[in-house]
Amino acid sequence: MNASFPQADDAVSFWQANEARPRLNAPLAGDLVVDVAIIGGGFTGLSVAREIKTDEPGRSVAVLEGQFVGFGASGRNGGFNMSLFGLEPEITILRWGKERAAEAQRYMIRAVHHVRDLVARHDIRSDYQHTGMLRVAYNGSQLRRLEHGLELASKLGVGSEYVFRPKDEIQSAIHSERFQGAVFEANSGILNPYKHVRELKRLAEEAGAIIHELTPVLDISRFGDMIRLRTPQGSVDCRKLVIAVNAWSGHIKGLPKIRSRQTPVWTSQVVTAPLTEAQWAEIGWADRASIEDNRQLIHYFRRTVCGRITMGGGDVQRGRGAEMGRMDVVQTWEALERHLKWLFPVLKDVAIDYRWGGPVSVNLDMTPDIGFIGDQRVIYANGCIGHGVSLTQLNGRTIADLVLEKKSDLTDIWFINRKAIPWPPEPLGAIAFAAIASGLRLWDRIEERDLVKPGS
Repeated sequence: MNASFPQADDAVSFWQANEARPRLNAPLAGDLVVDVAIIGGGFTGLSVAREIKTDEPGRSVAVLEGQFVGFGASGRNGGFNMSLFGLEPEITILRWGKERAAEAQRYMIRAVHHVRDLVARHDIRSDYQHTGMLRVAYNGSQLRRLEHGLELASKLGVGSEYVFRPKDEIQSAIHSERFQGAVFEANSGILNPYKHVRELKRLAEEAGAIIHELTPVLDISRFGDMIRLRTPQGSVDCRKLVIAVNAWSGHIKGLPKIRSRQTPVWTSQVVTAPLTEAQWAEIGWADRASIEDNRQLIHYFRRTVCGRITMGGGDVQRGRGAEMGRMDVVQTWEALERHLKWLFPVLKDVAIDYRWGGPVSVNLDMTPDIGFIGDQRVIYANGCIGHGVSLTQLNGRTIADLVLEKKSDLTDIWFINRKAIPWPPEPLGAIAFAAIASGLRLWDRIEERDLVKPGS
């Protein structure tokens, strides 16, 4: 069945728009009984499906995707295979202590290796490059926080993963006078997220999983030792259920607990037109390392294999509405373009070819979350906070162990079934988010008061 696919406009990511329209799997029609059902055909859900079928081929597994595989965050993110857990290590330490922060960081380092190994082992064609990542500072205040973060990493026992690069070294590699220093993490990579998630679909199907696209789950109910998922044209009865929709968790009906575990936060990206050889020569950036700045409302940058620069981040909005469709982010797109051209004046006349956005899953305590609902038959995962490329795929292995009731070093990780701080009900939830976002904007404004930036 060749189902409908979005047009290449601001609702579609650069990654989606530049790939051939896929032949989508038929939606569920009729009733189905399986051992394990998974709601969500993104990095998490497809990874769980493949891992379960690889371990126990006799188990029947069905993935239900409400749109198409790669529609959500897995097809529109920045494509960073990185080791950041939650928002910042300082926040994890403040909430959970140094021992758990160190354990979480080791989990994320393992997650990066997991994705890199997966690409190599299964010949995943997602333009993967293990380029490393630079965390850059624009002024002395941000530089001091970078240095503090480096000291903190050493205290957590993961300092060997990071190397400080002074101003002259970083500006020699990437020709921007704005960079005052950086921390380099060699264990990081970049990929095309839409290609990657479609490849995960291929691997899950090759392992024997059933995948239905264009199949939203309307309701969830329990009867006896079974769980029933109702869809527009049929139902799925299963013994175990995995909810892997992240930012869309609030739309799941029948399981009230999951709605308060996270909130959707809208983030935006832009992509330039292809740069000329002369422009690249003026910019440098030959090692292709991805970049993230040290702001509170961060910006992130990377090169593409087709010679463009992608940039995302900046201001955020809370997702809203039943469909969480397009948000009014024109001002954010414009601010991203101004910032990119502030970094690289050679780009002042370069067009922005693509603009898009999408929701990421954010917990109130800024900590990723895997847990059970009611009993251990229903498992959910959310709270990637925009850093989910590596996290979600290792979580797939972790959740598969939980589903199969296999005790492992992964299932012992402390953030499984942790005690979370729920988002308050409306209107307090909106007030809380507005207060947090305003605080982050104020922090950046104060810290960057010595910088002269266009539009500021």
